[in-house]
Amino acid sequence: MSTHETLLQAKSLCAWYGAAQILYDVDLEVRRGEVVALMGRNGAGKSTTLKALIGMLPKRRGAVSFLGHDISKREPHVAARLGLGFVPEDRRVFTDLTVMENLEVGRQPERRWTDGSSAPVWTPERLFKLFPNLGEMPNRPGGRMSGGEQQMLTVARTLMGNPYLVLLDEPSEGVAPVIVEQMANMILELKAHGVSILLSEQNMHFAELVSDRAYVLEKGQIRYQASMAELAANDEIRRAYLSV
Repeated sequence: MSTHETLLQAKSLCAWYGAAQILYDVDLEVRRGEVVALMGRNGAGKSTTLKALIGMLPKRRGAVSFLGHDISKREPHVAARLGLGFVPEDRRVFTDLTVMENLEVGRQPERRWTDGSSAPVWTPERLFKLFPNLGEMPNRPGGRMSGGEQQMLTVARTLMGNPYLVLLDEPSEGVAPVIVEQMANMILELKAHGVSILLSEQNMHFAELVSDRAYVLEKGQIRYQASMAELAANDEIRRAYLSV
């Protein structure tokens, strides 16, 4: 299997909240081992795109394929079982469960790539190396953790499912700078282990640290796509679609 194999692909993806159309014919793809940033201002449709990809919006149209499986009309748990991870912006940790119990909830069997080679396998021990903060509090209930720690726990719980690809919604939003730095290191570490990531992000500096390519959304449409370096160098596009 080539390392450029496309894992996730959307074609003409449209989505609605009730009667309001939010996404208009979004085309995007994520290949094996790459980090792709979905960028845009607040309300551009970034979170909606991630939810539409994994099947959390009942009203969607267009084609979504993951590892060659058509998931465009499937429930989110089907995509999750296939190895598509999702880390929502609102974290959703189980507040009454400890760190270890939260991780166990996410556990799925080991996976293999289509060429037979092993996909990354995650255990609590391995995750505690990646997130030392969590390793110091394995028995702490999720409800007694800071926002940044909860954010890490949500990522770690998703990784317990041994995903091939993770949809990561606004990882740098509302967490302390030190946590943002840890998040960036974590994403680069995941990439080094062969996990692909599609992240929605407003923070240009953060996106630049971790991403290979970028799609820029405005009003539910993709207005620009390029390598991250090209986007970083394009002041005009950044001013038009990203500056606040």
